Amino acid sequence: MQLESLDPATPLPVQLQEKTGPVVLVNTFVVPEGKMDEVIAAFRADAALLRSRPGFLSAQIHRGTAGSNLLLNVAVWESTEALADTLADPAFQRGAHRFPEGVRVLPHVYERIAVPGVCVA
Repeated sequence: MQLESLDPATPLPVQLQEKTGPVVLVNTFVVPEGKMDEVIAAFRADAALLRSRPGFLSAQIHRGTAGSNLLLNVAVWESTEALADTLADPAFQRGAHRFPEGVRVLPHVYERIAVPGVCVA
């Protein structure tokens, strides 16, 4: 698995240093041709661990349409601290081997914002 920054100006380690919450981790997976089922199985195994972690609230995976090789995971966490603790856990890090070679992962942390008349924070 190849970890890349979606926004090089604010890579994931920098984002995790900011103490805030709740946060949304949006993780884009670029999946090699023919490896989609393997990536979904690896995600399922990771999700089992994530659900047991303090501060984990929810996750939802989305698949690109029209034969796209993209997956998008949206995971909600109570805080950046809870997310950082999980990402640093050796048990979680060992799970990276489940993903097939060539998978690119582009994670980014977001906070909800209010837009009057459209959405609430």
